[in-house]
Amino acid sequence: MNEWRETLIGANTTIHEAIREIDRVSAQIVLVVDEQQKLLGTVTDGDIRRGILRGFSYEEPVTKIMKKNPVTTGKNVSKNEILELMRINDVARIPVLNEKGQVVGIEFLDNFLSKPTKKDNIVVLMAGGLGSRLRPLTGECPKPMLLIGDKPLMEIILLNFIEYGFHRFYISVNYKADIIEEFFKDGSKWGVEIHYLREKKKMGTAGSLSMLPKDVMHEPVIVMNADLLTRVNFNQFLDFHLSHQSAATMAIRKYEFQMPYGAVTTNNYHIVSIDEKPVQQFFVNAGMYILSPNVLGDISDSYYDMTSLFQDISDKGLQTVAFPIREYWLDIGGIKEYKQGEIDYSDYENF
Repeated sequence: MNEWRETLIGANTTIHEAIREIDRVSAQIVLVVDEQQKLLGTVTDGDIRRGILRGFSYEEPVTKIMKKNPVTTGKNVSKNEILELMRINDVARIPVLNEKGQVVGIEFLDNFLSKPTKKDNIVVLMAGGLGSRLRPLTGECPKPMLLIGDKPLMEIILLNFIEYGFHRFYISVNYKADIIEEFFKDGSKWGVEIHYLREKKKMGTAGSLSMLPKDVMHEPVIVMNADLLTRVNFNQFLDFHLSHQSAATMAIRKYEFQMPYGAVTTNNYHIVSIDEKPVQQFFVNAGMYILSPNVLGDISDSYYDMTSLFQDISDKGLQTVAFPIREYWLDIGGIKEYKQGEIDYSDYENF
């Protein structure tokens, strides 16, 4: 089995090229090697996303973000020793080196353990909004049920989660709830279980989480707005949350805004510089979250926004983490975005 050879990249590989390789190979890791195939470092999806947060350009060499002293093992190390190495260092992949430091393989945790493919994490889809900016399309149809191609938007979201092994869903409903419930029912059509959180009043982007049964929340809960079209890898999202021991993780998206005017910097009345139509960059909330069970118990049955929840969690001294999205992502907020989503979905596999 020589699949590990596909993970080898050179030190001059760009971050953008490394992203393509990580997404292409099943190993979900690339190994940076020199001309003699000696290991220089490793790069995982988490390293990529941390690099994005640190402001590295996609065109910079991957050596800027690689892990320079990764955990490695030798050719003749026993299974038990490798498992212990993985446990101590909390890693799921370990490069195998020969006595010269050259890569000769990769050991994977999944090859040693019999793990279920299904994930028991609850996924909550927030589908109670009015969709006011999409009127008249939402006059008789809730926004998550608008067709993108030949499927309702929320069915596309559901199928994406199912692809990654998730099977326990709660849908928070309010506006035109009967249409949503009639279509999805109990989820048996897709081989999953679906329950409903029925809002009797406006509860914000987090208030309906108070209705989740406390006895079912044993794993981190994924929460997602049901008006998003995305190709985010939900397994990587969950792994990022767990690896950072986060109490709450928010997916974020880089947003660029070009000022329509020249920006003038002054010192008293002297002009220091003029920057013509500069581009400002921000990270914005992408409407996807992971919450550990211990932070859900304090949510009251009232109007409560997700931003307030994150602030309250931070105020308690618990860790909140940002997960930068590098994949396709579109908020179907208005008519323009809806039309763009229809165009994009026609070439969905190439997002």
